[in-house]
Amino acid sequence: MYATAEFRKGLRIEIESKPYLIVDFQHVKPGKGGAFVRTKLKNMINGRVVDQTFRSGEKVGRPDLEEKEMQYLYRDGEHFVFMDNATYDQVFLGKEQVGEQSQFLQESITIKILYYNKEPIGLELPTFVELAVTAAEPGFKGDTASGGSKPATLETGAVIQVPLFVSEGDKIRVDTRTGAYIERVK
Repeated sequence: MYATAEFRKGLRIEIESKPYLIVDFQHVKPGKGGAFVRTKLKNMINGRVVDQTFRSGEKVGRPDLEEKEMQYLYRDGEHFVFMDNATYDQVFLGKEQVGEQSQFLQESITIKILYYNKEPIGLELPTFVELAVTAAEPGFKGDTASGGSKPATLETGAVIQVPLFVSEGDKIRVDTRTGAYIERVK
């Protein structure tokens, strides 16, 4: 059990048998009445964000969460297939469970799959991935590192904005949290 005094961003809690992630919180001590904690919670199963208020000292549950390192194997129609690195068991996750992160999944990448009550509910990619650019408009003479951007298609099918000097065949580092170009990799 967690008390409201232990709340912090990123803490995973359980309310009414559902796992939530604390996105934001604020301790409030009004001049009149008891203190309370205002929170913004993200449902870890469906991704919905809700506002919830707790009285100071109130306790919430600790979810039965487990992270397993797995390797992405391939996509099979609407499902993504992952292999447990320890047991070699295969796990199938649907498009809704993988979500936007599917655009940065490349074969053989090691990721973490989050389980709630022994059921997979989502995944966590490495912060940065290195991907090859498969299509990009050519740069023009005089283009500089700081002068604008253009769309580029990556080997996974994702389209992101890159600097003008990036060309087809380049390998680049991408931030999987924001989908932003970081740097060119040699």
